[in-house]
Amino acid sequence: MTAVGVEQATAAELTPLRRNWRFQVLWGGSAASMVGAKIADTAYPLLLLAMTGSSTVAGAFSALQLGATVVFGIHGGAVADRHNRRYILMAADGFRFLVALSVLTALALHHLTVWHTLLAAVAIGGAIAYGAPVRMLALRSVVPKEQLRLALSQDEARTSGSGLVGPPLAGWLLGLDRVAPFVGSALGSLFSFLSACLVRFDGRPDAAAARARGGAMEGFKVILRSPALRSTLLVSMAVNVAGSAMLLPFIVLMRSQGTGSSGIGLALSGEAVGGILGAFLVTRLHKLMGPGKLMLTVTWLVVPVLLVPLLPGGPVVVFLALLVSMLGIPALKVMIDVLIFQRVPDELRGRVISATITTFMMGMPAGMMTSGLLLDHLAPATVLVLFSALLALALVPATLGRSLRTATWE
Repeated sequence: MTAVGVEQATAAELTPLRRNWRFQVLWGGSAASMVGAKIADTAYPLLLLAMTGSSTVAGAFSALQLGATVVFGIHGGAVADRHNRRYILMAADGFRFLVALSVLTALALHHLTVWHTLLAAVAIGGAIAYGAPVRMLALRSVVPKEQLRLALSQDEARTSGSGLVGPPLAGWLLGLDRVAPFVGSALGSLFSFLSACLVRFDGRPDAAAARARGGAMEGFKVILRSPALRSTLLVSMAVNVAGSAMLLPFIVLMRSQGTGSSGIGLALSGEAVGGILGAFLVTRLHKLMGPGKLMLTVTWLVVPVLLVPLLPGGPVVVFLALLVSMLGIPALKVMIDVLIFQRVPDELRGRVISATITTFMMGMPAGMMTSGLLLDHLAPATVLVLFSALLALALVPATLGRSLRTATWE
């Protein structure tokens, strides 16, 4: 039999992804956890705002949760490389459930305090730091290499779908009862914990090899030593900063045009809709161009998209701009997985994933904070033009260099 015939026979013998129960159970648990997290991201700030009347305290929840994820993220990667990953995932999801249950119980008994809620933010952020890298590795460990892109595309659809469903679901649950969204958040963590308990996956890394390959910062060193990985991460971070920075000017611009809160919410949902549609384009885009060209094409597309809301059309134009900007992002995220996570040894993979997640998350508050500061002194249109120009300048070195343009698929 020829090599092509062997590949075709192997492909035919593969179990369809929809019948891979381990992947589907883990995926379902992750989806439940993500929806619960999105509900919490909306419900907790609204609860704190109702308790204190302070926007600063309400915003502190997200800031503390994000800060804890960044602070504990580096150690979380080292733990994932040295200890049983399945047990880590079970512990992280179980801990998140207990934290959510403590808030839910205190709220039901009318004993919830601001300090309890803010401590819950730190606890949830820490649990995410330890659980997120392992969850990414778990999903990949139960899927054959030939089906990896399809599995990752489905995972991207989960992320975007949760972003679309979570916030309005939180608002609807709050309309029923102030306790209801916290029940939903707790159930999401519980389902994720149960899926980790049910599914056995290869969770035993070579701890001795991991210790021999350096300390907790080794993930950053691996990325910085490779020109292709370094360029990939820097370009992704630049787009992440621009993406997080553009939402506030979009909102201010729509408000100045007379758009109400519901209209703004619908316009911003274009980001999630674009992510869902983009998940179906991953394989096609990967076949169409190499990884470096794909990254440069998708990121350069964001540059003019930042200026589209300046055109007439209000929330409809914003919705379409966000949708278009997200169409290539799922393919980009899967590409990052293939370029970075799959090319490093297993004993380093947890630390490399944590380094990547930490770098991305550090870019988000930087973009949002800079955007807010600029909007205090400049018009939203000027801020969008400025960020568009800065993103273009950041992309020029990677575009002129050879490391990304010559990158190839495995």
